[in-house]
Amino acid sequence: MTLQLAEILLDPQPTAAWRQLRQVGVDRAVGVLPRRLKDWRGDDGEVPWGLAPLSILQGMVEAEGFSLDVIEDNPPMDRIRLGRPGREEELEQFTLLVRTMGRLGIPVLCYNWSALLGWVRTELAARGRGGAIVAGFDARRFEGAEIPLRDGEDEAALWENLRWFLERIVPVAEEAGVRLAMHPDDPPLSPVRGVPRIMRSLEAMERLLELHPSAANGLTFCQGNVTLMTPDVPAAIRRFGASGRVHFVHFRDVRGTPERFLETFHDEGPTDMLACMRAYVASGCDGVLRTDHNPLLEGDTAGVPGYSDLGRLHAIGYVQGLLEAATATP
Repeated sequence: MTLQLAEILLDPQPTAAWRQLRQVGVDRAVGVLPRRLKDWRGDDGEVPWGLAPLSILQGMVEAEGFSLDVIEDNPPMDRIRLGRPGREEELEQFTLLVRTMGRLGIPVLCYNWSALLGWVRTELAARGRGGAIVAGFDARRFEGAEIPLRDGEDEAALWENLRWFLERIVPVAEEAGVRLAMHPDDPPLSPVRGVPRIMRSLEAMERLLELHPSAANGLTFCQGNVTLMTPDVPAAIRRFGASGRVHFVHFRDVRGTPERFLETFHDEGPTDMLACMRAYVASGCDGVLRTDHNPLLEGDTAGVPGYSDLGRLHAIGYVQGLLEAATATP
């Protein structure tokens, strides 16, 4: 299987945007868990990553003409990340998700190791090209806004807790036929609001792969993050693509530094996007690639920042052209 274009479906049920995706040629989907709960146990004892909810989601997605190739979501896991009491219970639920995905034939799970905060932006209404609304980050806005942590919750502990987690979950993923795809920290900066983060460099990505040699232990290659880690993104793609452990790609671009940046349209950032696409193809990356964090165009709306319908259609057309150029016979 070669690299295929996919898109994330954030709506709880089919919408006109889903049909637009099929009309422009996208037939692979990235899904999120069917419902979100403050208490993952739920009032009815059903968890979103159990067989029934995920099976219903998969059936709905397939009925609209998509294959469900990736789940980009996970049960609560901050106790695992930080090594707090209750991590065994969280591991049990993560294990259930992996086994459920294996039973349903959903091959890739995208997760992250960003404790407490996850994806962080300080601005959601900056102005980009032509006045389009884009997201940005400025670390100075968080000065004096640190989150209190317990003693020993530092970068060394995050690495040790990751080792503990991989030792237990990778064999489960191997048995289930599911590939784990770690997303880097966004932004790739530590600390953020006083919370340590470790997945913020190419060296950290290498260390992750070294912690467990299985092909089931892999990466989500998020170009927006990697652009802030290195000036040569195509070289980084070849470096990790050759390992066979790039299981999922977020295709986007940013301008700036880890401490201060703005997101851009896919066709206007500092990265040579055609060179990136050629690097994916040349290094044999398979699985799926999706556009990510699209600017908000005039007259459009976005229920989730970075995921507007019109902006995404522009990005899809651009990426389709890059894929064709990268795979064309000279």
